[in-house]
Amino acid sequence: MSNNNSGEKLTREINLTQATAINMIDMVGIGPFVVLPLVFLNMAGSSAILPWLLGAAVACIDAFTWSELGTKFPFAGGSYNFLRETYKPFRLGGFFSFLFIWQTIIQAPLVIASGSIGFAQYASYLYPLTPIQQKIVSGTLVIALTALLYRKIGSVGKISLILWGGVMCTLAWIIFGAATHFRSSVFMANNILPHELSFAFFGVLGMSTVQTIYCYLGYYNVCHIGGEVQQPKRVIPRSMFLSIAGITFIYLAMASGISGVLPASTIRGSQFIVSTFIEFIYGKQAAYFATILILWIAFASLFAVMLGYSRVPYAAALDGNFFRVFSKIHPTKHFPHISLLTLGAIAFCFSLLFKLKEVITAIVVMRIIVQFIGQTIGLILYRRKKRNESFPYTMPLFPLPAIISMVFWGCIFLSTGFQFMLYGCAAIILGSLVYYIRKRAGFTSGD
Repeated sequence: MSNNNSGEKLTREINLTQATAINMIDMVGIGPFVVLPLVFLNMAGSSAILPWLLGAAVACIDAFTWSELGTKFPFAGGSYNFLRETYKPFRLGGFFSFLFIWQTIIQAPLVIASGSIGFAQYASYLYPLTPIQQKIVSGTLVIALTALLYRKIGSVGKISLILWGGVMCTLAWIIFGAATHFRSSVFMANNILPHELSFAFFGVLGMSTVQTIYCYLGYYNVCHIGGEVQQPKRVIPRSMFLSIAGITFIYLAMASGISGVLPASTIRGSQFIVSTFIEFIYGKQAAYFATILILWIAFASLFAVMLGYSRVPYAAALDGNFFRVFSKIHPTKHFPHISLLTLGAIAFCFSLLFKLKEVITAIVVMRIIVQFIGQTIGLILYRRKKRNESFPYTMPLFPLPAIISMVFWGCIFLSTGFQFMLYGCAAIILGSLVYYIRKRAGFTSGD
């Protein structure tokens, strides 16, 4: 067993409601508000609801794997521990867990940067910002979030509930407006299936699902803070499935509602789709208020993202598989402050360097091979190796859901395109070289 179990000094204060809130505000973020126009642009008149349904299916099936692993290894770090423990019997635990921390140091700040860039983009509806001014806004946001998270986990849990309340009220208003102004003729015109389901259609559907699955990512955030969750065997799986169910309803209601009010050409051409939608039905002043609420959602999501990922380098450092300084706990606030500050600093730099669409695809690609497919294979191998070992939670019809999720993730990976697949593979190859160099030098822990 990883020394996270015995060595960590974190306190278990996050309950089911708080865990569900943290998952949901991580999942929503700015994602659906910037992805919705992209889906309509890709699908070009075909049913733009399908990618949202496929994204929900992938998240739900994959959550079975996370539930098994999260309840078996309920420690800080999530996937880091899952990969280390499931591959340990095959003497590959140190390798796969290092690959995860390697990609996390890159993709976690990318996730934070994507939200901050989207925040600045949406803020331009309130006041036109130049590209430089948008960078200033996105960078300042990362700094503010880091400062807000620099406190005890009990306070963080309470803050998450306040942010969650604002998120739910905003989404409820959007869905209500869509329901009361819905026109079936507009919806049908925007969501017509092609007469022939060709390879080209499925290719575009896959590319669109890459973007919608980005909006569902985060249902597993509770696993990253597993060492701070009350009754993890009960709370971890329930919070994931509750958050997926809630977010799926919200996304489908929002996507179908907006496509039942605005024509596809308007949706495709808008950088501020929800603001445009609210302006169309309630007027300009209401749209300004809606934009402020969208910014609230983006802020809340980044709060949850930074909270979860700041625990991953901490977990790796405890195992001796990363720089020891990251294992430090704040002496009075009892949270991994070095890890939080480092991720915040890297995210600040990324928020100044990249564009939103590129970041979204890069995030999905980097997670698929090691985190999603890798830990699913690890679970299957571990279950077969430890046949007599009990699991607090077991997925129904094992291993069928796990295999189906890997097929889904494989198809999504192929849909990202050759360039991004190459980048993902290159990152893994480079990480592998670094691991074996460190191992020969005696800097890595054993398997």
